Amino acid sequence: MTKAAEIELAAVTKVYGAATAVHAISLKIPAGTYCCLLGPSGCGKTSTLRMVAGHESVSSGDVLFGNANVTDLPPAQRGTAMMFQSYALFPHLDLVDNVAFSLKMKGVDKEARRAQALEMLKLMQLEAYAERRPAQLSGGQQQRVALARALITRPEALLLDEPLSALDPFLKIRMRAELKKLQTSLGITFVHVTHSQEEAMALADLIVVMNEGRIEQADTPRAVFERPATAFVARFMGDHNVLSGRIMERTAEGLFIEVIGGGRFFALGAAPVDHDQADIAIRTDHVRIGAAPADGLGFDGIVSNVEYLGAKVKLTVTTAFTDEFTAVLTDAAFFASPVRVGEGVTLSWDQPDSIVLGRIVK
Repeated sequence: MTKAAEIELAAVTKVYGAATAVHAISLKIPAGTYCCLLGPSGCGKTSTLRMVAGHESVSSGDVLFGNANVTDLPPAQRGTAMMFQSYALFPHLDLVDNVAFSLKMKGVDKEARRAQALEMLKLMQLEAYAERRPAQLSGGQQQRVALARALITRPEALLLDEPLSALDPFLKIRMRAELKKLQTSLGITFVHVTHSQEEAMALADLIVVMNEGRIEQADTPRAVFERPATAFVARFMGDHNVLSGRIMERTAEGLFIEVIGGGRFFALGAAPVDHDQADIAIRTDHVRIGAAPADGLGFDGIVSNVEYLGAKVKLTVTTAFTDEFTAVLTDAAFFASPVRVGEGVTLSWDQPDSIVLGRIVK
């Protein structure tokens, strides 16, 4: 089995002219981890991946693989392989020669490199297509060829730049399963850039949520989902409502905030004592309709949108203090007491479903 790389970024910064794309981020990715860099366009995730790969210079800070500082090493000397979003396959070469290309550049003799290429194609279940050219393959098959070409060098880490973005939704789900299975069987470190929350949740052992060149949270998928670290993470992951307001009271368990437009809400946790403002998050799928709320754990509003999504129904509620408060109900719960757009509703939740969020200092 190929050795896996432990990757560490130590205060890594990337500056393009007057713009800072990555702000002194520090991150440790354990060996053999499937890590997803997640965030919106322009958040710095691809720049970070390219600095790990060596395709982009580091403005300041260090990139470490194990105990080795690789900051100034070229890509070929890092023990990594990169799979690009476009796949970048050679249209005039058959699959064997596409996969074997990097070995050819290293001077491996033809018979040996073709044997290794066929072995990789077999791993990807593409040996039957060995003599075809890329244009004769489906999108999913082309992706597997690109993976085979990247893996033939036996890298310690595979770096993937939005590898599923060009695929249709059904194929994305299939390829997600194949990527995870492949990473588990090879045991090497995968670092995967994506803007899809669902993709990151399905694949990653470690999710790194980035925003404006900074890391907002790096944790397991479950921790990111259930306990977002900041308002940005809570909003970006889409599973929490976020309310911001002035701290009115602190208790042993949490605090009460008052939001502009009215409304007093409780959340578990604490904010720094020198802060008079706080952000709180409320789980969308734990919001109920109809039940009378306890103090600080609900409100009355008007239904502004209803989306039927099969197993669940998404309600959007408007109030004086927010235009969009979301409740995600099971279809059974919704249809037991359905509501329509324009109707008034009472929303409530339990104390554990409302938490105080942290804030990134910029």
